[in-house]
Amino acid sequence: MRKTARRTTLATALVGTLLLGGATSYALTHDLTGHGDARRLDGDQSAQVRKQIRSGKAQNVILLIGDGMGDSEITLARNYQYGAAGELPGIDALPLTGQYTTYALDKANGRPDYVTDSAASGSGWATGTKTYNGAISVDVEGTPQETLLELAKADGLRTGNVTTAEIQDATPAVQMSHVTARGCYSPTRMKDCPENALENGGAGSITEQALDTRPDVVLGGGAQYFQDKATAGEYKGKTLLRQAKDRGFTVVTTAKKLDRVTTADQDAPVLGLFSPGNMPTEWAGPAATHTGGAEAPVTCGVNPDHTADVPSLDTMTSKAIDLLDTKAGKKKDGFFLQVEGASIDKQDHAANPCAQIGETVGFDDAVQVALDFAKKDGNTLVLVSADHGHSSQIVSAGSTTPGLTRTLTTTEGQPMTVAYGTAEEGGSQEHTGTQVRIAGYGPQAANVVGLTDQTDVFYTIKHALGLG
Repeated sequence: MRKTARRTTLATALVGTLLLGGATSYALTHDLTGHGDARRLDGDQSAQVRKQIRSGKAQNVILLIGDGMGDSEITLARNYQYGAAGELPGIDALPLTGQYTTYALDKANGRPDYVTDSAASGSGWATGTKTYNGAISVDVEGTPQETLLELAKADGLRTGNVTTAEIQDATPAVQMSHVTARGCYSPTRMKDCPENALENGGAGSITEQALDTRPDVVLGGGAQYFQDKATAGEYKGKTLLRQAKDRGFTVVTTAKKLDRVTTADQDAPVLGLFSPGNMPTEWAGPAATHTGGAEAPVTCGVNPDHTADVPSLDTMTSKAIDLLDTKAGKKKDGFFLQVEGASIDKQDHAANPCAQIGETVGFDDAVQVALDFAKKDGNTLVLVSADHGHSSQIVSAGSTTPGLTRTLTTTEGQPMTVAYGTAEEGGSQEHTGTQVRIAGYGPQAANVVGLTDQTDVFYTIKHALGLG
């Protein structure tokens, strides 16, 4: 399991506690006071950029999505963990970058809905089709749209889906299922999409469709929904967990059990369920409040709920790559893997900067795993982006706003105040409609440069893998 030095320091020094006021001071890693001291570039970069532009087909694609990870969320994590002049060693290391638009569609008239949710955004990159908020890989009429994971599997590639959320949550769901309402997790939760229920002739709930889609590797939370029983079909009356086992899935529930898994294929797909709901965050800290920005600065601590039984995102990513990167007995070599850092978004909703930043740092660790593999492999396209922006902002240190604030002490020993202003205390902060970063490495990564749309990701990956 990859841990940065700073995260190790937190784990060792704080042992899951918060230090309020008098936070630990860390030496500056850069002297920024002199002429040119803040420069990131060294001379003309034209040759380096040309070197990174590669055409040709990719054998593998790893798509990493930081849910809710807008530019502000990236900057917050960089400042806190590595300093203003530092770099996130995964996200900031991808050489080719651009921005993409994220808007959804109005279901009633097909016109732009400027602020997307994860379901519509994920459906866009998974299928190439814009849709309405709440839709899971169906168009505005409710017609299923084929996903990248389905196309990859049909073409003989191995497939994987990794998340720190429930595996039924919108981002993982868009690759494995097609429902008209994102909350249709299991047979008892189909009231918003009755047409999709098995007993009504539909394909079933998100969980049931995930079992039918049968990726080689699925890792995340959401174990509680596997206790629901099928209401129709061959497995009627059986729990979805029993169904998974009867259909040959290798079900694992702890990090230790995941570590012991050595194979994953269509004969024995791996289903990792590590939490009843969303997986616990890696870091913890106090939420923003109306007065939090003016209170003593806080140093973030590790989350005691993230126990040794819970694998980190970089561990799950590494294991998924190991299991998918095998050539034994397959029609084609290669794989498609989607990885989501889900709780950047969820902790942004909760106005909890420490938990949010910790999830961004954990996501960056997973990006490093993917990038390290791609550099060794030589035939892997890595794409890193977000589904939408979110509401956290860096404001003047120690200030308060009409919204909610919390001041943190960064690795440089400096105060950094984080503000949230789209919901009242105790409410859910809102997404924003901003464009977000997309970055790439490997064959055809140049297609992310400039301004694109989330739906372009579908075509970039489809063409890079030669799908369909």
